[in-house]
Amino acid sequence: MTHQSIWTDLQGVDFEQRYIDAGGIRTRYLHAGKKGNPALIFIHGTGGHAEAYVRNLAAHAEHFDVYALDMIGHGYSAKPDYDYTLPHYVAHIVGFMDALGLKTASLSGESLGGWVASHVAIAHPQRIEKLVLNTAGGDKIDFTALARIVDLSLQAVDDPSWERLETRLRWLMHRKDLVHDDLVRSRQAIYEKPEMKASMRHILTMHTPETRRQYGIQPEQWANIKQPTLVLWTDHDPTAAVAVGEALHALIPGSKLVVMKDCGHWPQFEDPETFNRVHIDFLRGL
Repeated sequence: MTHQSIWTDLQGVDFEQRYIDAGGIRTRYLHAGKKGNPALIFIHGTGGHAEAYVRNLAAHAEHFDVYALDMIGHGYSAKPDYDYTLPHYVAHIVGFMDALGLKTASLSGESLGGWVASHVAIAHPQRIEKLVLNTAGGDKIDFTALARIVDLSLQAVDDPSWERLETRLRWLMHRKDLVHDDLVRSRQAIYEKPEMKASMRHILTMHTPETRRQYGIQPEQWANIKQPTLVLWTDHDPTAAVAVGEALHALIPGSKLVVMKDCGHWPQFEDPETFNRVHIDFLRGL
């Protein structure tokens, strides 16, 4: 049996963990790469945190100024007592960029993070260089899968037992063996925090059919996205079929579609070699 660890993914990587005030939200982030290089921000999904990208920092740091943050209400970032709707997420990302002095950046968002990244690109097009929508959430998600996300997330935060956290993480992956003990314990440490119960309910505000429709991006808005865009999907995504990614690709003029094989909802973690190659080539314009 091969033993895996988040730390082994980061050993030898020149990175830092820091906190910054992003528009009044104390925000935790991981950083790697050289200041002055093109900025890249990784944005995780529902209930996630920056560790979703530990297998991607080193490769991207060779070319970019790389950040992976905990979004508002997530991970070790602040958890204010109000519902986190799309405008709050967008303001947080823009506030994060402002706090770091980043006039522009490329955004790469997974699941909810892809939905947030899309809204940032539409609301602040002058700030975004390139856009990656990685199994991106939004109004096109299967509502049965949406209900499953809500159910598993509430179970995990109300009873942050090893079994609950492992089940929540294994749901994300096509290869279940990739959910190693270190990953489970990393998330469990977050979900055990007393404030996480209320925060999860604020997070899940965006996970009802009504709010999905309310904040859904209209076809004409997708058509107006000017940034080079990569739609990255997988053949075993539990939230939406490949056809959803294909439809999104068709709506965004000039976008590129890549479907990664044998991956679920976390392709950047499940197959980092392929993800890093495809992702870096796109961002570098190769």
